[in-house]
Amino acid sequence: METRSAKRKKYWLEGENGIDRISDLPDVVLHQILFHLPIKSIAQTSVLSKRWRSLWISFPDLDFTSINPIGVASTNAPNTKPSIKNKRLLLCPHSFSVKRLDFISQVLALRDKQSDLRILRFRAPLSFSRLNGLIRLAVRQNVQELDVEVATDDYFNFPRSVLTSESLRVFKLRSRYPGFRLLPPSVMKRGFQSLHTLSLSLVILYDQPTLSDLFTDSSFPRLKKLNLDACFGLKQLKVSCLALEEFTLENCFQLHGLDVSGAKLKTLQVASCFDAYCDKSWVKINAPSLRVMVWEYNAITENSSLENLVSAHEASIGFFVLNEDFSVTKLRSVSNLLSALSRLHTLTLEGQCVEVLSSRNYIANLMHPFDQLKSLELQTGFNKHNLPGLAYLFKCSPALHTLILKILNDYKIERRKWNKDLWDMPSSEEQFWESQSQALKPLLNNLSVVKIHGFLECENEVSLAKFLLKHGKALQEMTFFSGHCNYRDSLRRQKIRSQMMGFSRASSNAKIEFL
Repeated sequence: METRSAKRKKYWLEGENGIDRISDLPDVVLHQILFHLPIKSIAQTSVLSKRWRSLWISFPDLDFTSINPIGVASTNAPNTKPSIKNKRLLLCPHSFSVKRLDFISQVLALRDKQSDLRILRFRAPLSFSRLNGLIRLAVRQNVQELDVEVATDDYFNFPRSVLTSESLRVFKLRSRYPGFRLLPPSVMKRGFQSLHTLSLSLVILYDQPTLSDLFTDSSFPRLKKLNLDACFGLKQLKVSCLALEEFTLENCFQLHGLDVSGAKLKTLQVASCFDAYCDKSWVKINAPSLRVMVWEYNAITENSSLENLVSAHEASIGFFVLNEDFSVTKLRSVSNLLSALSRLHTLTLEGQCVEVLSSRNYIANLMHPFDQLKSLELQTGFNKHNLPGLAYLFKCSPALHTLILKILNDYKIERRKWNKDLWDMPSSEEQFWESQSQALKPLLNNLSVVKIHGFLECENEVSLAKFLLKHGKALQEMTFFSGHCNYRDSLRRQKIRSQMMGFSRASSNAKIEFL
């Protein structure tokens, strides 16, 4: 008598007409279909028939991240060849105890040796010996993409078996704790001839604080993407791979010097790097093909040398300033960095950029104008001390079309509330902007869209809005994003909106909207 389970399997394969059309599809098509299922579901299909068992043991894309995440204890069973009984258990992973068997290593050992492994991903707490064992198994099966995140009891060394792989194209190694050490440079430089993507996180480099000859064209001739995160002890880094297109460096707080060059580099992202206490820090970038640059929350270096950024189109710049250290040397470094990006079309200034530009010492370190800039986004605490920096940026952006202000509501910043006399009696802020009307004439003749986020009807904000409405010859749209408010605030906002509308009709045809 046919059981319910057998009937379900038969219906799944053969449908109502009793014809198994799915199993007749080519392996490559079925593998693509299975790729969208969790690894356990893929393994379960192996019990349907010999055909599906063959598909399972030759499946090229093994992603175990859904069943063995960080935080789930793994076993310490040795990497042994699975027994006949274990093979049967592996065909249905629900029927064996994870505590007794390492599902990942067993699946790798069970695979068809004639079928290459395309992708292997796993997240697990395990020992260094177990990690090495898994990676060796994958390398023997010509793995092309290896994505590993591990937590170990102690520091471990970079897996040596990766260096000898001729098939590996993508290698991502992330350590949760406590980190891993690189092999000696003489050993590291002998591998990676086929690698095009490398991502390393939580690297311990106290014994190798300078990496000046590792990321070179001879060591990584095909490398296109490089991601380095949390490299503790790293003080100097040089990257000069000719094929490199994307480079990301993050959370390297002890960095003193960075040298990046590449004829094909298109995207550069450096965030939370450099030693704020180092008085000899420096950065050097030479990238004629660079299109996008992200430079966020980095300590200001003593020297910045950016050359040949002739293709730069979009950038996001932000600094971490320690104790308002606006020395002439560091301000000159900021000026050099921004001047090298003068061909940008889109620019975002974050962190303390406006504060830096408002420094009394910055006037001696003028940067080049952004003659081609069309969109400018500024994130700043809007107070009277920042007005010189804002005005200076506006002067340097004569062709600007869109201005986005995101006002940071810092509790340390005094933001005086609007009052009804503000429209009749010019404030000191309004007088300041009026004094800039002639110098800002090129901007006012081109500016079309203004968006102000965090608008709280404070004096500084209203003064700038009035100035742009009054003098903006090309202004078409001004939008205020002020968020939620109580009933009393709502009444005040309605008065401001009404007066703003009247002021707009009297001086320009801009559309005003409060959101």
